[in-house]
Amino acid sequence: MVTIATTLLIAAVVATALVAGLTHRGEPSDSRGPHTRQGARGGVDLLTRVTDYTARFGPGTGYRPPTRAERRTAASGLKLLLDGHPQQAEERLSSIDLSLGTVTDSATGRRYAEITDRTEAGPAPRGWGRVYVETGRPARWSVQIPHPVADRNTERLGVGVLRGGHGGVLVIAGSHRKAGRGDAADVAHRRDTVFDAFCDELAERRLPGLQLHGFADDSAPGRDVIASTGRGLVGRADGRLLADRLRERGFDVCRAWVRSCPLEGRTNVQGGKAAAGHVPFLHVEFANALRTDDRRTARAVDAMGRLTAAWERGRTT
Repeated sequence: MVTIATTLLIAAVVATALVAGLTHRGEPSDSRGPHTRQGARGGVDLLTRVTDYTARFGPGTGYRPPTRAERRTAASGLKLLLDGHPQQAEERLSSIDLSLGTVTDSATGRRYAEITDRTEAGPAPRGWGRVYVETGRPARWSVQIPHPVADRNTERLGVGVLRGGHGGVLVIAGSHRKAGRGDAADVAHRRDTVFDAFCDELAERRLPGLQLHGFADDSAPGRDVIASTGRGLVGRADGRLLADRLRERGFDVCRAWVRSCPLEGRTNVQGGKAAAGHVPFLHVEFANALRTDDRRTARAVDAMGRLTAAWERGRTT
């Protein structure tokens, strides 16, 4: 004779099995949760993946400016990805020899969509860069690295910021700033680059941006960081939040909205786009002594994480 207690026990076992089955079937593409748990083993170390990529950069490496059509295609591919259409995004990007894949960061267990240039490992790289987008969450903010290697270790800062928050998009230029003819590869001051096309799309979506640069210590003696909102006034409260968090960690910060600072980024084209659309944008320069010291770098990344956490919650100025 089946007792009530036995019946309840069987029901509980069935319910547990159903929940387990759902848990292991995978999440839909629009889920707000990460597709892999924190601390999951396997995957690749994202920092190593990025620094291996940028290690090839130098003034003599290749760069080919994209056509207007190629820039538009790149931007539309990123748009499709952020809108939740990865297959269409892959097809669009593939038409200009950009690839879309997924990588799992072994250090955090997080998954990122990765846009790469198929020519980057070939004999004649175009130098169009990479994009990393955390999967399973809506994009909330971006961190931009326009001068990897040339501004030493800014690519490492960028990966640290991406790892330190949720909802981030990391955009990395694909060549040394002196790789092209004249200033063709100086993506922070050119509108005709794939880097700028990607950043334009992010600004169109009104995602606040944090663009990281590096300066020689003697360019601003005594300063560790120069923080600016570039051409715009929007983002000053965000700038104050970041500057305060950096100061709390022992850094001397020149605040360009308070006093005149060198390297304020007022000619930065991504900042100009953001200012025109009233989108928060911070142009942040870090001293070489900070960028080449692991402990100081970690403190700076932690400070920036306090800002991106506010952006993740939807707080912008």
